[in-house]
Amino acid sequence: MKNLRFRTEKFRPCIFLLLFLLIGGGELLLLASNAGLQKETTAAQKNKRPNRPNRLIREKSPYLLQHAYNPVDWFPWGEEAFKKARSENKLIFLSIGYSTCFWCHQMERDVFEQEELAELMNRYFVSIKVDREERPDVDRVYMSALLAMTGNGGWPMSMFLTPDLKPFYGATYIPPDQFRSFIDKIHEVWKTKPENILEPSLKITEALKLEATTEGERIKLERSILTRAFDQIKQTYDKEYAGFGPGPKFPRPVRFNFLLRYYARFGEQEALRMTLETLRKMGESGMYDHLGGGFHRYSVDGQWRVPHFEKMLYDQAQLVRSYLDAYQITRDEFYATIARQTLDYLTREMSGKEGGFYSAEDAESVVDSHQPEKKQEGGFYLWTRDEIERALGQEDAKIFAYAYGVNPDGNALEDPHGVFVGKNILYLAHSITDTAKEFKKSPEDVKQLLDASRSRLFAARSKRPRPMLDDKILVSWNGLVISAFAHAAQVLGNPGYLESAQRTASYLLDKLYDPQTKRLLRRYRAGEARHDANLDDYAFLTAGLLDLYEAALDVRWLKIAVELTEQQNALFYDEKQGGFFDATGKDATLLFRTKENYDGAEPSGNSIATLNLLRLAQMTGDQKLSEMADRTLAMFSGRLNELPGEMPQMLAALDYHFDKPKQIIIAGQRGKDDTEKMLREAHARYIPNKIILLADGGAGQEFLSRHLPFIQSVKMRSGKATAYICENYTCKLPTTDLEVMAKQLVGK
Repeated sequence: MKNLRFRTEKFRPCIFLLLFLLIGGGELLLLASNAGLQKETTAAQKNKRPNRPNRLIREKSPYLLQHAYNPVDWFPWGEEAFKKARSENKLIFLSIGYSTCFWCHQMERDVFEQEELAELMNRYFVSIKVDREERPDVDRVYMSALLAMTGNGGWPMSMFLTPDLKPFYGATYIPPDQFRSFIDKIHEVWKTKPENILEPSLKITEALKLEATTEGERIKLERSILTRAFDQIKQTYDKEYAGFGPGPKFPRPVRFNFLLRYYARFGEQEALRMTLETLRKMGESGMYDHLGGGFHRYSVDGQWRVPHFEKMLYDQAQLVRSYLDAYQITRDEFYATIARQTLDYLTREMSGKEGGFYSAEDAESVVDSHQPEKKQEGGFYLWTRDEIERALGQEDAKIFAYAYGVNPDGNALEDPHGVFVGKNILYLAHSITDTAKEFKKSPEDVKQLLDASRSRLFAARSKRPRPMLDDKILVSWNGLVISAFAHAAQVLGNPGYLESAQRTASYLLDKLYDPQTKRLLRRYRAGEARHDANLDDYAFLTAGLLDLYEAALDVRWLKIAVELTEQQNALFYDEKQGGFFDATGKDATLLFRTKENYDGAEPSGNSIATLNLLRLAQMTGDQKLSEMADRTLAMFSGRLNELPGEMPQMLAALDYHFDKPKQIIIAGQRGKDDTEKMLREAHARYIPNKIILLADGGAGQEFLSRHLPFIQSVKMRSGKATAYICENYTCKLPTTDLEVMAKQLVGK
């Protein structure tokens, strides 16, 4: 579960007054502060699920289909549900979650599968289920309400609405006994004193609308904001275990994006050190899958030892970029290895047969194939000492156990759900060097033994029931994956990575993009493309295509990025105040349009869109794009000044705004040895604020010249690939010499 924060206290008193009327102060404080962290308080009744499915059976979302046989009479978000609520004057219970959410599963078991509670829900409410990953626009509206009411948020989100969709109370997970008491009382108030619900719900909604549409304070943006953000982040750094804060610890790659840019701009070694130490700790930790590659969602403890075991596509894609950036700076093979293994995991487990990448793998999995209804957190990944000995033999198991922290009694530092007793979570407890000393072997022999042991354990683990796979394909997250593979192709020089990036881009454009209208849809699954794309989809895919152009230097990707940006600006840009709305505003069921600015587990659409505009302004010479980026930065300037550490990806865009990006233009032919050597030189070092263009003497150069007339004059010298290193298209002397090019890249 993810905790979120809200900064407005304007209307919380009216909510608390309402809740005191409904359930009394004691229960209010419990629900408001701890609802998302409550464990099951009563033993789950035996499941008496009816054979008849509810309306969710017609949906494609894996999350909605998980609830298709609940006894709750669920509706999907839509007019059928809204009409029923209005015609029968019923309140709405809105439940928002996603398929790999542990507490969503828990609430289903504790509440939605229980016949008695379901019967009351069906009698009192119109119950609606929403997959937040399919409908982030709906999620953002009601998450804004939940954060305003309680100060915290997460999933499952449990919201109570009036028949016209206005929220009046919200929580996350609600235990079954409290849920029963609460819905009885809320139903009684609705029938006897509906004004006690209607009046506060109207005030809440109006306050949220005002919050969403009020222009924030604007200040002059100066470089000192970057330093203030760095100082804020540094204060939270854990010097003992790395990472930020005491725990639970989330990866949050957007923070690394800012810190490495800060290092590149100011030479601040502390920014680099915090990033490298954290990435190393994560790669050695229990949060990393040492057998199959890829990262779990977060660590429940402060030492990176005990993960929450779900694997999300957006984490893998962003962390690959972080580890590749670290490798570019340090040339330490550790970081490249983690990136490669994570990309291997994505290719092996998360890639669709036709193309595209799936969304997530669940934290829970079946432990005993004879009892498929019983699942356990981390079951697929955990090991007993005996299981390891059976797979490796006693001698090899002894060495492996020393290296990876395996104990006969288990090694979990924390056991939030009481499921890790006697089980081991693999983490790198001792280095190869230390392990070699302990067993009086050479480091080379130990490395070979551990490599072979991991392969054997991976084969043994592959026979276990895998966690549930959410196989829907989302444009936004796949845009992040395109960026990861394209960046890997540049940094690691593997043509297979470039093929994966191009295949994914082609798949998305084939399944979810209409080249006539230039419109995107958000989700593809089981032959169905559905739901209007939101800002994140346009922005993340555009960023992926820009990275793909710089990796492949095929101008078609740049052309589509320009088309998507034009459509994005038409659909989402706020001409009055600047910045981008998250949704188009064409869905009348949404109470208001949000402008997300928090860079959390995923970057905000506004942050990525701003950086895209700045990059495209450099690539096309279109100053209107640069002006839109500047207005967006100005729109969020007050927030950046107040709490810059909450917007690290927007700070990355601000860093680009302050810079004079390097324009690296290669005159040459793709595939020719001299051209490829120059491109490898350009990709060899960490230069975050740059663009790469290819003057190929053909269609690509012709397209670029239409936007940047200067490019027409860029030609090879003496028939050799030639580098033009420029700022504001004022270039150093063209060179065919790699050593001269390298010096120009570092400013000499």
